[in-house]
Amino acid sequence: MTSDLLFEFDKNFNKKIIGTDEAGRGPAAGGVFASAVCFEKITPGLIKDLEILNDSKKLSAKKRSSIYDVIKNNTLNKIICIEVDEIEKINILNASLKAMKLACEGLVKNSDNLVLVDGNKLIKDFQYPQKFVIKGDSKSASIAAASILAKVTRDRYMEKLHEEFPVYNWRQNAGYLTKEHLDAIDKYGLCKYHRPSFLRKHFEKQLSLL
Repeated sequence: MTSDLLFEFDKNFNKKIIGTDEAGRGPAAGGVFASAVCFEKITPGLIKDLEILNDSKKLSAKKRSSIYDVIKNNTLNKIICIEVDEIEKINILNASLKAMKLACEGLVKNSDNLVLVDGNKLIKDFQYPQKFVIKGDSKSASIAAASILAKVTRDRYMEKLHEEFPVYNWRQNAGYLTKEHLDAIDKYGLCKYHRPSFLRKHFEKQLSLL
């Protein structure tokens, strides 16, 4: 879908749209990030500058970075991180929804706003109008923009964690359980940025092979 159609999708609601999306639900290391984005003023120039806007997973890291500042500088936005300790306490789904809630609450002004939530779940205990949009990051400009901010911010965060623990190569795998990452875990063990609950099955498998 082209960027003008993404903006048209939001426009059809006849509301001030706030889009929200998360990054980092799947990895076994690092926090989960969520972003909320509201385009206050949409111009033909902005649509052109964001002509590659799409679901962050469909763009290369270079392309995501190329429009990150355009989004940051032309929207109201907020980015939230829920760290590993809390993920382990409340589980990754609840942590993701909490991050989106906090991000959106930083932007919502009144009930004239409509929050579009990527996925098939609504934000819990949220007092403002909201609607979930399945695969919303490829349909809505505001959700797509939120996905870019969350993804790029998380990737940069994982690069910093990589500098502290380079053996896991998080610069490349962003905390996902690649073979290289799992081999490093088997060799060096877990560090404070790992999510132990995500590795339970791996360790159970390792024990079964003994």
